Amino acid sequence: MERKLTSTEAASAAAIQRAIDQLAGGGRLVLPAMELELDRGLHLRSGVEVVGQGKATVLRKGPGRIYPLSGYHNYGMCDVPLHSVAGLEVGMTVSVHDGSSHGGFYETFATITWIDGDWVGLDHGIEADYAASDAPCLTTIYPLVFGHNIEGAAIRDVWLEGNRADNETHMGGCRGGAVYFYQSRDIEISGIRERDFYGEGLSFQMCREVVVKDCHFDENTGNGLHPGAGITNALFENCHAEGNGKSGFFFCVRANHISVRNCSFKSNESGLSIGTRDCNNLIENCCIEDNRGAGLLIRKTPRPTEVHSCLVRNCRIRNNALESGRGQVEIENDAHDLLFVNNRIAANKERASAGFALGAMVRAIYLEGNSCENCAVDLEGEPGSLVDVPPRIECGYGAASALNFRHLNYPILR
Repeated sequence: MERKLTSTEAASAAAIQRAIDQLAGGGRLVLPAMELELDRGLHLRSGVEVVGQGKATVLRKGPGRIYPLSGYHNYGMCDVPLHSVAGLEVGMTVSVHDGSSHGGFYETFATITWIDGDWVGLDHGIEADYAASDAPCLTTIYPLVFGHNIEGAAIRDVWLEGNRADNETHMGGCRGGAVYFYQSRDIEISGIRERDFYGEGLSFQMCREVVVKDCHFDENTGNGLHPGAGITNALFENCHAEGNGKSGFFFCVRANHISVRNCSFKSNESGLSIGTRDCNNLIENCCIEDNRGAGLLIRKTPRPTEVHSCLVRNCRIRNNALESGRGQVEIENDAHDLLFVNNRIAANKERASAGFALGAMVRAIYLEGNSCENCAVDLEGEPGSLVDVPPRIECGYGAASALNFRHLNYPILR
């Protein structure tokens, strides 16, 4: 089933949400050419594809305000007490946190279900105790588009403006981003051009079978693209991240069997960053340049959580480490079984760095056909970290077996 909304029918986020809900289970919702400020995030449903008109369909995040809680509140409660509820409405999406929980999974992202005096009801329980002494608050900070526990959904051909200047605080990358998915599968994101969000551009957590194509995530305060906890079997193709406050592409904890292909990461804090249990990943035909830190950073992750079994090939890695970092490619302890094949590497002439900078406990690194220009040294580290025979690995999108998904056991909402 396909439904095309007129400008009148798509005059508010609430109206678009009703149209999405009516298609739950299967359907295509086409947005018109328009510019619309969202006072809440758009919640995708299983089987629903939302499609815009490219740059003619612009969704802009509304103001992000801070509403202090009136005191301590405890884990699991489906409500919060505020000093004031002025400007809040049922159906709005909000975040709740205190100073200690802000940015992690203890932050709560929820939808307002009722308002009674200065109490606000939420569609699920808060994720932690929030201490009265630690500035607990509710905020109107939210993803522009999101999905929780869904499958077979897509968002395509929409321009998203994060409107950072009119938002008083950021949203943590574990619970949100300009585009966000949680415990979902078979998700497609294509033709999205997003910028200026107070947080991550794209974040998804504990998802599988995610395809992201032909997208830009630029000028966000956090990471551009953030495949997060437990992500398995994802493809990023022809995607770009530029001018982000953190990494252009950030592999989070246990982001596995991911392919990053024909992408570019420019003028971020670092180009790509790989860390705890981020294994069996493929990066190929990418351009990584002009980043303030390392072009490709393998973060320090002690055994048994170290990075291993990744392949980087046919990439151009140049003019990175402009302000910090030891190398264009920096591999910290205790990574192993990493392959770098046919990459073109060049350092900045004014701040010379190594082509490859290896930590003391790095091992089984295979280098073949790489070229290094303007580098202080091609290789900084122990020659014993290198191997002459490529380690046998399986990596990338489509290479995961059924055993690789056992950690993703969650309900799907129809």
